[in-house]
This record gives sequence, C-alpha cells and structure tokens, in this order.
Amino acid sequence: MKFFLDTANLDEIRDVASWGILDGVTTNPSLCAKESVRFEDLVKEISRIVPGPVSVECVSEKSPDIISEARKLAKLAKNIAVKIPITIEGLKAIYALCQEGIMVNTTLIFSASQALLAAKAGAKFVSPFIGRLDDISEEGMALIEEIATIFDNYRITTEIIVASIRHPRHVVEAALIGADICTIPYSVMDKLVRHPLTDIGIEKFLKDWGKVKK
Repeated sequence: MKFFLDTANLDEIRDVASWGILDGVTTNPSLCAKESVRFEDLVKEISRIVPGPVSVECVSEKSPDIISEARKLAKLAKNIAVKIPITIEGLKAIYALCQEGIMVNTTLIFSASQALLAAKAGAKFVSPFIGRLDDISEEGMALIEEIATIFDNYRITTEIIVASIRHPRHVVEAALIGADICTIPYSVMDKLVRHPLTDIGIEKFLKDWGKVKK
C-alpha cells in the first residue's frame, strides 16, 4: 500500500517525508486555504519535497474550463495529478486530459458506479470518501470492497485512493481489502505509529537499562 498525506501544510509534509514512508500528497481547496503561502508557490514546494504524485484540485465546473485549468496546474510540476470531481462535465474533461497524458485523480466518489465511469474515462486514480459515508450511517469500507472487486474483475489499472480517513483502523481495513493507496491526515498518520504498549515497553527498557552495569 502507498501512503499519501492529506494536507497542504509544508511542515507536516516535511516531517512525514523524513520518516521515509511518504509516497505522495493530496490537497484540496479547503486545505490550501489554511496556508499563508501563495497557491502556486505552495504547490511547487510540495511537489519538490515529495517525488510522488501531488494532487491539486480543479475548481472549474464546465469541461472546457476544467481542461484549461488542469493544463495550467499540470505545468507547475511533473508530478502533479489534477483532481476533478465526478460529474458529467468532469468525465468529459477527464477523458480529454488523459488523452494528453495528464494524471487525473477523480475525487468526491461515493459509489462504485462513479469509480467505474472515472476509470473508463482514463483516470489514474479514484478517490472514494469513506469517512463521509460513515458520517451518514453508510458503510464506507464496503464501497472500497465493491470498487476493488470490480477493478479486479476487469483488470482495471486505475488506483484506488481511500480518502476521508478518520482513524488508523480505516487504514488497516483498506490494506486488508487491498486498496492501492490511503491518503491520511497528519493526526492519523501520527497515530499509526503509536501504541500504548510500545510506550510502556520503551519506558521499562530504559528504566532497566539504568540498572545495567557499565
């Protein structure tokens, strides 16, 4: 499984990149709005820190405008993946952009049919939002299972990015299903590393080490 960080914060990205496990970054307008850095400079710096895909979202709604915006975003760095919400206009743009060799991450996926259409249009990634489904009493991880099964049935190479992750268990469940990627908030990424028994074990070892004759 690949690990993407879901943030636009440069300090968080630099920190997790130093762990040696970071494969990419996903951003969105809400995350970028939290940062004080000029948008294009922010995207370029993230792309410099992270050699893997960096998803940046288009905000246009009509396909010609989406295509124009996506082309400009793709020119910011070689590893940019343009994020496009799943709509009819979005599908038109996805198809056109993929024909040009631009990486597309289809976002705001909430059904297997949406993921299938995005893959058929040529998207490199699809991003189903499991946490938001859980929030309305639906089974977010069941959607990942459906998409994974469909993609396996037809040998579809589009990668599944499990998005809207709320806690470490989401990551484990996605890995058990065989999802390609999890995009994870910094707070959850930090929790993945930690366990209270690990902390207790370290504390005990250090205490005992103090008793060792040197």
